[in-house]
Amino acid sequence: MISIDNRSANNRGRVFLGLLLLSLAALLVHGYHPFAEDAEIYLPGVEKILQPSLFPTGTEFFQSHAHLTLFPNLIALSVQVTHLPFSSVLMGWYVASIFLLLLACWELSGKCFASPAARWAGVTMMAALLTLPVAGTALYILDQYTNPRNIAAFAGVFAIVRMLDKKYIRAVLWLALAGTMHPLMSAFAFSYCALLWIIGHFELGGLLACLALPIELSFHSASPAYREAAKYHSFHYLTHWQWYEWLGIVAPIGLFYWFGRIARKERSRALEQMCHALIVYDLTFFAAALMISIPQRFESLARLQPLRSLHLLYILLLLIGGGLLGQYWLKNKGLRWALLFVPICVAMFLGQRALFPASSHIEWPGMQPRNPWAQAFLWIRDNTPADALVAIDPLYMETPGEDTNGFRCRSERSRLADAVKDSGAVSMFPPLADEWWEQFQAQQNWKQFGLQDFRRLRAKYGVNWIVLQPSALTGLNCPYENRAVRVCRLD
Repeated sequence: MISIDNRSANNRGRVFLGLLLLSLAALLVHGYHPFAEDAEIYLPGVEKILQPSLFPTGTEFFQSHAHLTLFPNLIALSVQVTHLPFSSVLMGWYVASIFLLLLACWELSGKCFASPAARWAGVTMMAALLTLPVAGTALYILDQYTNPRNIAAFAGVFAIVRMLDKKYIRAVLWLALAGTMHPLMSAFAFSYCALLWIIGHFELGGLLACLALPIELSFHSASPAYREAAKYHSFHYLTHWQWYEWLGIVAPIGLFYWFGRIARKERSRALEQMCHALIVYDLTFFAAALMISIPQRFESLARLQPLRSLHLLYILLLLIGGGLLGQYWLKNKGLRWALLFVPICVAMFLGQRALFPASSHIEWPGMQPRNPWAQAFLWIRDNTPADALVAIDPLYMETPGEDTNGFRCRSERSRLADAVKDSGAVSMFPPLADEWWEQFQAQQNWKQFGLQDFRRLRAKYGVNWIVLQPSALTGLNCPYENRAVRVCRLD
């Protein structure tokens, strides 16, 4: 299903080598943080497959996502088949995801550009901007850790390539792979492939019919608990976006119109089709986002997150924009390539260091983490029973220096619901709202907690370990402490 359309085996080998080197360069620029951010949602599902005794409580906050994807099964199977450490498998999949995305972009660029310089410029632009934020969606082009979105991303691009080739069965297979990994992101890839098919058969006039693509309008009244959870994910609501984030929706429309004009002049039919389809794609989901953001009765539909469609749009924007720069300006001028890509890579590297200032830029498998919070979480993994239930500041991920390290996925232990990631599960699965709200309320004013408050958590939920910052006064037995946190036993 993967092919490179060069004539000679030597050329194919050079392309594969070039893409591999670009992948490794991207790793060096953007870094790797295997247990950060949404890893807290996805990795506990893998860990529970590998060791079913883990997470006896609180599984609903990550299994709700895990039940909709085969990602946990894929990673767990990779560990079981290769007999490699879990951390090594995660990094292997991460590098493979980068390589396969760049390979998919190389193939797609071949449908748009004849010039090798244009094709390499498009792929290099993608590698240089992998961690570019996508408007106000709270997404990156590719996350700094292994997750279902990364796999769905390259599968979606391969599907587009096969649609342009009119190899519809292969396109469906790629979309099916994306769907088994991330149903929501695959739906956007499917809709764009459908637009490509329509424009190929009905021209631009037929595309206008796509503005009436069916949108699920069933809704229910949001509960007060659900509204509280949604406050931590305001990016679901377009009305909460900043003006420059709105620009990230509107500006691509003008760019794709301009790119389409260039494509028509160059008689690049595939590129012109893609640009026309992207304009309608953008307008369609923009309209859907407005419809569910402005009338309050549709607020529970925000979990559909129509503006996550921008993720695929930005991938194609970078690929096409970079390809046109390569074709008309970069060409084979090495100095121009350096003037463009060196500053971009330096800026992206510095941006990642600012995001993870207390962690190693690349967290290699088997190495002791530099981050003190991560060190404490690993101590909990190695020194507490598998059925331990831990309480931690529900806003711990927002603490300076914590670097969004996930507690569950690092420590492999259960904890009470938090405000950052578990509220995300609630925003997608409203039936979890009441349970989440009860646990969150029980931890309100965490920084002012005293011994009686901790005993209340033990009596109500069975909490037997607590993670605190050193300044907290507890009177507890704390067998582990570092400069950022202490781990205490609640007897």
